[in-house]
Amino acid sequence: MAADPRTPLGPAGPHWCTWVMGTGILAVAMATLPVAVPGSTTAARGLWALAVGLLAVVAVACARRGRALLADVALWPFVGAAPMALLTVATGGVVLGTLPGPVAVALWVAGTLLGLLTTAAAPRLLRGDPQPVWLLPVVPPMVSAATGPVVVPGLRAEALALFALAVVVVAVVGSRVLLHLRRTGPLPTAAVPTLFVVLGPLGQGSTAAHQLDLGVVVAGVLALAAATWLAVAAVATLAALRTGLDFSLAWWSFTFPLGTVVTATSGLAAETGWAGFTVAATVLLGALALVWTVVAGGTLRAARWSSARWSRRDGVPSRDHLIAAGRWSRDRR
Repeated sequence: MAADPRTPLGPAGPHWCTWVMGTGILAVAMATLPVAVPGSTTAARGLWALAVGLLAVVAVACARRGRALLADVALWPFVGAAPMALLTVATGGVVLGTLPGPVAVALWVAGTLLGLLTTAAAPRLLRGDPQPVWLLPVVPPMVSAATGPVVVPGLRAEALALFALAVVVVAVVGSRVLLHLRRTGPLPTAAVPTLFVVLGPLGQGSTAAHQLDLGVVVAGVLALAAATWLAVAAVATLAALRTGLDFSLAWWSFTFPLGTVVTATSGLAAETGWAGFTVAATVLLGALALVWTVVAGGTLRAARWSSARWSRRDGVPSRDHLIAAGRWSRDRR
């Protein structure tokens, strides 16, 4: 008999790994900020420890679902979140000095190999109309390229190859997503947060360019593209909030992508020494911390509410449970 998939937030799946990604990137962003902020190191270590705990919880919950998880077609695009969660935890452990080197390398290798697998499997994982979440399975190689030199000092040729691979596949998938958005118009209100997913490869690309010494021009161009898309996504999100954007696990899309913009800006600050980048990175980090607090709080409230609902009823999850699980309707409002 299959394991009971019911959980406080609906069926477990790789989309839960976005909790790990968002929490871990906040820790990394705090640790790599070009200016010292009192208490930031302690806070970053606490967040990293929380990310490790979340990773363990997600792994156990997904393992309990077994084959039922593999059959859940709606969650297939989110499999890329799993390798990125491993890579984020590995990087945070090295930057903060909280993880032994061999363990961090093992996590990075596992995340990189799994990310290459999701990239290769992308044509089978992505079905239906192109959506921003389509980028999730193909972004991991870029995350590996950005984090490889941090976790494994001296790793350059392999990271460059990962960077090149990511540029190609992200360009292919991303162009399809953008063309579809241009043709069909705005996303359904509940799916608007996923626009931030597009920031991920841009921010990580700029961070990788800094780590791989590709030059301030390459890093700057990618960071400028990220800033431009951030403005587009922010405007769309504010409009959605005015029309009624209910909380869902899709809100975790705000966290990791924004964190990559913070690390990209911090990298530019370190490379150029310009105070403007330092100020921008600090402001963006403050925004990231605020967003993470709101999303984490919403997730805890959803867990309590959903747990109470499950305790009172059995059967198929209601529409509200599916929303809490991050499965939005395609119906336009």
